[in-house]
Amino acid sequence: MPDDPLSTTRTIEFWFDFGSNYSYLSTMRIEALADARNVRIVWRPFLLGPVFRQLGFDNSPFVLQKEKGAYVWKDMERQCRKYGLALTRPSTFPRAALLAMRVALAGAQEPWIGGYCRKIMQLNFAEDRDIGSPEVVGEALDTLGLPTQRIIDAALADANKLRLREQTESAINKGIFGAPTFFVGGEMFWGNDRLEDALDYCETLPARA
Repeated sequence: MPDDPLSTTRTIEFWFDFGSNYSYLSTMRIEALADARNVRIVWRPFLLGPVFRQLGFDNSPFVLQKEKGAYVWKDMERQCRKYGLALTRPSTFPRAALLAMRVALAGAQEPWIGGYCRKIMQLNFAEDRDIGSPEVVGEALDTLGLPTQRIIDAALADANKLRLREQTESAINKGIFGAPTFFVGGEMFWGNDRLEDALDYCETLPARA
């Protein structure tokens, strides 16, 4: 009999925030790229706001530094053309998405997590929708044919709210300073342009069941 494919699975941790423009690029790409290499994704939603505050910023560096912000949106146009992704610069940036993030954490181990994350990112960065609102989050879940109210109730449970705070604290403790960030074993890779490098590194490590 052929080997069980799970016995050759390697793992990549994907740390992301729905308000992060470069996380948009990685979210739209990571599942197909990881599947092609038989790499399992561990979805790690966290809040960038507390990370930035820990670093002494009261907003995204892309907002605080005018020249960097201007460059970033020109770069986003190029990158979205490269990957064939739609882009509408959000009228609010970075956009708060607390409920959407809580839903992502509640569903992080569910089979629908990739589709949900892609839908939320599209709503934010392609359609300029308010992904912080219950209506838009509910629409994303409805589109996927999921039990919307049950998932939102689970996301709003006190235990899940606490888990998101703890996951954000874990990001800070791991030295994460931006998103997207990937971990393969103990190695950290930062930025959408390092996604392929992180997946390449997966292939250098022994597989785990």
